[in-house]
Formats: sequence, C-alpha cells, structure tokens
Amino acid sequence: MAKATNTEVIDLLGEKFGEQLFDVTEPYGLLTFSTTKDKIVEVLSFLKENAKINFNFLTDITAVHYPEQGKIAVVYHLHSMVSGIRTRVKVFIDENEPTIPTASALWNSANWMERETYDFFGVKFEGHPDLRRILNMDDLGVHPMLKQYPLEDPNRVDKKDEYFGR
Repeated sequence: MAKATNTEVIDLLGEKFGEQLFDVTEPYGLLTFSTTKDKIVEVLSFLKENAKINFNFLTDITAVHYPEQGKIAVVYHLHSMVSGIRTRVKVFIDENEPTIPTASALWNSANWMERETYDFFGVKFEGHPDLRRILNMDDLGVHPMLKQYPLEDPNRVDKKDEYFGR
C-alpha cells in the first residue's frame, strides 16, 4: 500500500466529522488537529478502523497543562504502520473538571498510558477499567505535572542574586 498523505487523512476526516475538527496544522509535517471530548472516541475509532488510513498503533497519550487558559490538553499520538503516516489529536478540557472518555476499548495499550496521564495530570478517563496511580505514591494527594506548583523553593539561600554579584 502506498504511503498516505496528510491531505488524504484530513479530507477523510472532514467528510466524516466536518466542523467537529478544528485547529488543523502540520508542524514539521505532522498532521495535528483538535476535537471535543464528546467526539474523541468516535474520531479515534474512525482513524483506527478506516481501511484507507488504518491508524493501528497508539504511540502515546499524554497531557499538557495550560494554567493561564484554565485548560488541560489531552494529546493522542497515532501511527499507521500500513500507510506510513503519523498524526496528533488534541482535546482541550477544563482543568477544574478534567474528565474524558477512555480509549482503552480501542487499544489495550491505552490502559497504561491513561493511568500515567491520570497519575501525573489528574485527568480522569471515564470508563477506564482500573484508573489508579502507577508511578507515584497512592497518598501523594497532588498531580505533579500540573503547573500550579513553584519550580523551586523560594527560601533557598544558595539561589540569592547577591551571592552571584547580580
């Protein structure tokens, strides 16, 4: 099978989902677009099951916190080994209510990736079979990748400017 192009993928998606896909870009040749959390499972399912593009491999699920916007972006990276193409799908959710449907019914590997994203960002994947922490302590009480914590202790004396002639 010949390598698919970003244009072919976005045309197929546009026919099926139309205005439900937005912010379509191609940074460094990687097709990137956004959708809503109501449509994410349907979009991922279409990408996986469409015979023309066949995004059969879920490379990664992660998140990015945008505190100035009050949003968390859940990011999916997919790879079609058959068509030789990759894509990135983003869903922006409210940081005060970080829930999104699970993709673990589509890819078994999503189970671990969603648990990791929950552990570090606090994103709750609705319908996940076993959503719990995997890398941090169960009683940690915070999600360390959220940008709401100071990067350094402001009371450290070895970081004072006067010690460095500034």
